[in-house]
Order: sequence, then C-alpha cells, then structure tokens
Amino acid sequence: MSLGFEVELKEAHEAAITRVEEVLKGEGFGVLTRIDVRQTLRDKLGENFRPYTILGACNPPLAHRALTADARVGLMLPCNVTVEALDSGHSLVRIVNPDAMMGVGELGGSSEMRAVATEARAKLEAVVEKLRS
Repeated sequence: MSLGFEVELKEAHEAAITRVEEVLKGEGFGVLTRIDVRQTLRDKLGENFRPYTILGACNPPLAHRALTADARVGLMLPCNVTVEALDSGHSLVRIVNPDAMMGVGELGGSSEMRAVATEARAKLEAVVEKLRS
C-alpha cells in the first residue's frame, strides 16, 4: 500500500498551493494549517531549503465521524498534503493515503474507521485526478 498519491503540476510553488487549496475545497476539505518548511528551516537552522509547504487538510464531516468512533484518530489528523518546488519550475504534490494511515496501530481494526478512510481516500484520489486535468 502506498503512503500517498503524487502529481506533478506545471505551476510554480505558490500558484500550485493556490490550485491545490481550491481543488481540496471542491472535495469538501479545508486547509487548517500551512507550514512553510523552507522558512522554518531558514529561521531555525540557517539552511536554504527548496520551497516546500505542508498543508493540513480536513474534511469536517469525515473528521467528526472518525473522532466519534475513536478519538485516537486525532493523532493522524489532519490529512497532510505537501507541495514542493522542482528544479524544472514545476511543483510536486503529495497527498497522504488515508488507508495507509489507518493501517497504523489498532485503528484499522474498526469497521467505521475503515469506512471513513475509504471515503476520504476516494475524495483525495478525486483531488489528484482533478489536479492532473
């Protein structure tokens, strides 16, 4: 099982982030957090890292169902989406596979958790397909 899904976008980093956020919104996901890894590494370590952003995406109805079934799932939320700049001027987007997350620990043993993961995976796969078009 893959850890996540990948798609290369022709857009530069910031434009790719905007596009990813719009497509996520269309599938019912909001972005709760935005971590600028490049800036963080510059500030904390003095390192010059490529543009790399981690978006914390959340679909409230799915999060509610999952947290109601087992509060420990909060350790796996939100669903991470990374956007990184490539040398070509394009961007690489990676989106976590919820099925892989549910394979950690005891969460995968719950039929409700598996159902939520399946629904989340379908929505995130739709995001990838929309980004590809």
